[in-house]
Amino acid sequence: MAATPRARAAAFFDLDKTIIATSSSAAFSKPFYAGGLITRGDVLRSAYAHLLFYAGNADADQTERMRKHLSELATGWEVSKVQQIVAETVHELIDPYVYAEAVDLIAEHHELGHDVVIVSASGAELVEPIATVLGADHVIATQMAVEDGRYTGEIEFYAYGEQKAEAVQRLAAERGYDLDRSYAYSDSVTDAPMLGAVGHGFAVNPDKTLRRVAAEHGWGVLTFSRPVALRSALRPPAVALVAGGVAAAGIAAWLLRRWWTRHRG
Repeated sequence: MAATPRARAAAFFDLDKTIIATSSSAAFSKPFYAGGLITRGDVLRSAYAHLLFYAGNADADQTERMRKHLSELATGWEVSKVQQIVAETVHELIDPYVYAEAVDLIAEHHELGHDVVIVSASGAELVEPIATVLGADHVIATQMAVEDGRYTGEIEFYAYGEQKAEAVQRLAAERGYDLDRSYAYSDSVTDAPMLGAVGHGFAVNPDKTLRRVAAEHGWGVLTFSRPVALRSALRPPAVALVAGGVAAAGIAAWLLRRWWTRHRG
């Protein structure tokens, strides 16, 4: 009797302040202004939101208000124009903020045969080009409603909090991922549901709150500190197979040993 194939594992990465040391939405405010999509006042509000975000001081109410503001702001924008602006500026705006440690970890997961999924509350039109350059296999991101090529202002799916975890579970069911063998990485305590949805959760650059939650759940803690240009850092993912008998605990230990050695070095 043929053995049943073992379900695959995946690695789910938050984007802002986990892979990149900034807010992807705020990063594109200047080219959106130059392209006539937003006003100078909108740029200042985005800069303030980015300051709160970077300092880790944006609470749930502020995050919700910003979500509402951004959805109203985008009403009437041409989707094709947004995509063009992002495509033309993604390297200029995102390159300086990408963590080398995150790029290396993505490559290591690919070498282990894991799919890599970027999971972000930012809009899909912003996230997908970044994910493509990073070599990610799938994207979970906020989806804005579109009609006649323009945003209506309605949000069809907001990839935030519990909804991130639910989207991870749906994708796992669709793609056949074994979540118990899978990994998740995030800097934000709002992503605790996503970290808890997999067998191997990791807090990246955690503040005191997330560090405490990570300790309570037995999640690993990683420190990312070396921004590097995307184009110079990326290496093609190797096509590698992991022997079916390697246990998830062994993989986790292997990854942790590599990070510990590098960090201590």
